[in-house]
Amino acid sequence: MCLILFAYKTHPTYKLIVAANRDEFYGRATAPAHFWEDQPHILAGRDLEKMGTWMGVSTSGRFAALTNYRDPKEITEGKRSRGELVADFLKGSTQTLDYMQKIAAHRDAYPGYNMLAGDANELYHYSNVEDTLHKLEPGIYGVSNHLLNTDWPKVKLGKEGLATIISQDSEAMDEQLFALLQHNDTAPDEILPNTGVSMEWERILSPLFIKSKGYGTRSSTVSMMTDEEIFYMERVYRKQGVNDQEFIIKL
Repeated sequence: MCLILFAYKTHPTYKLIVAANRDEFYGRATAPAHFWEDQPHILAGRDLEKMGTWMGVSTSGRFAALTNYRDPKEITEGKRSRGELVADFLKGSTQTLDYMQKIAAHRDAYPGYNMLAGDANELYHYSNVEDTLHKLEPGIYGVSNHLLNTDWPKVKLGKEGLATIISQDSEAMDEQLFALLQHNDTAPDEILPNTGVSMEWERILSPLFIKSKGYGTRSSTVSMMTDEEIFYMERVYRKQGVNDQEFIIKL
């Protein structure tokens, strides 16, 4: 996952609204969102190379999502797959705070990441780069490949768009969120971040929706949670077209 926009306890109906894009190399084998055969209570896409996931929910109401922290100089050889962090949280029943404290104690075992975990009533953020655990207050948030609410152009634009959509409270909110996630305008050079990649790549990576020769936005996910239900919608982008899936979990 390379962009997660979310509204926590700011909507009159949905306690947690998430709109997220997963960016990845096009050649990396991936399964779309489904209830896992080996863990039937998990609804998530799956990285078929490492068997983890970037975002998902469970039939008990758990939610987790993760982004990579962009650092081209980071040495990742010998480290564990970040996708297992999300999968392990969704598999288990450990209290969120206990789980986040546990992964913080092993922060050096993984390349840099941001992780969100919790449910409709309690939500935490942790980055092993910042090494600070945050219990989140109600608000509108965004995280890409830096830290929570870092003022990158895509994060700023996404948060503003999310706030506008929530304030309108339209019946078509899900489609408005998908439209927001497909915003593909490149940010002006003067406001691009300096993350250690070339200026060409800073431009390529600056939109909410990324397209390049071998890497880009593979899927978009919109999830809306109440105490009684989780609405989970995924849009997968393929050469042959777009595939939409919708799921409803009764809690």
